[in-house]
Amino acid sequence: MSAEVDTLQQQMMEMQSQLAFQEDALRSLDEALAQQQQEILLLRRQLELLRQRQQEHVAHSDGGPADVPLDEKPPHY
Repeated sequence: MSAEVDTLQQQMMEMQSQLAFQEDALRSLDEALAQQQQEILLLRRQLELLRQRQQEHVAHSDGGPADVPLDEKPPHY
């Protein structure tokens, strides 16, 4: 009977160790996910600012070189 109790105690300790490892892994993944979400939000804000700047640039363009299509040949050809 003592051997069975020792075996059960050892199994219980192994399961507790595995559970602690899984909880730590889950906590690490949760922190990484939260950090990535913050980075995504920052990148979305930056992208929106770039879109606004580009729209303002197009709206205030005075017909300079930025309005010339990229595939159009210069007049001296």
